[in-house]
Amino acid sequence: MTVTLVPYHQDERLPDSSFPLPGPDIIPVTRDLPEGDVWRRVAALFELVSAEVADQVAGGSRPRVVSGDCLTSEAVLAGVQRAGVDASIVWFDAHGDVHTVRSSTSGYIGGMPLRQILGADSGLLADPLGLRPLPEDRAVLVDARDLDPAEAEFLASSKVRRCGVDDVALPDGPLVLHIDVDVIDAGDLPGLKFPVGGGPSRDAVVESVRRIMATGRVAALDIACPWKLPEGDDNTVRARLLEDLLTA
Repeated sequence: MTVTLVPYHQDERLPDSSFPLPGPDIIPVTRDLPEGDVWRRVAALFELVSAEVADQVAGGSRPRVVSGDCLTSEAVLAGVQRAGVDASIVWFDAHGDVHTVRSSTSGYIGGMPLRQILGADSGLLADPLGLRPLPEDRAVLVDARDLDPAEAEFLASSKVRRCGVDDVALPDGPLVLHIDVDVIDAGDLPGLKFPVGGGPSRDAVVESVRRIMATGRVAALDIACPWKLPEGDDNTVRARLLEDLLTA
């Protein structure tokens, strides 16, 4: 099993210990990032990610991408599209990630990628990556429960499908499956940067991912790991989770 590792949270290079991946077949994607704002820097990084994903899909493989945040999903979907696959997206996340630059009160860009996939603020990442926006009804948001008012307002009037992990309503055709590990209840996964309670168990998420993978329609798997290693933790919980998700 080959895993493409993007060891960054936005434009911050993370230590390799952040990603306890199984097996030796790891393709790291790194580069010296250019000067400029964060969008220019991540666009330069994600161009390499998109190219790697496109090469793997064109070669008949299913990319498995692991990174430190959800922005990488835009590069994964762009790469799948470059390879000629018109995929919808299934988005596991405790958060909505449907802010625009204008609607975000915090300015945290990790809260924007799903909305950008749907066409918002396209000049920041989508246009540089050649990412074609998806219609809202081709996006499924799974177990999002921590929404800002602007996100809740958008979702209430949008065609984005929403569901829980036990009953995911899949769109037709090929899929990019995106999993932010913070979709798991915070009590089951220590060390999350943005923990949210009241969510599904670790095992329920893994089983849901297995069911989706078993359809044979997943063109690429994208796993975001916005976590930090708690003091004294040996990373065993994270290593087992990544292995279960990557081999689902």
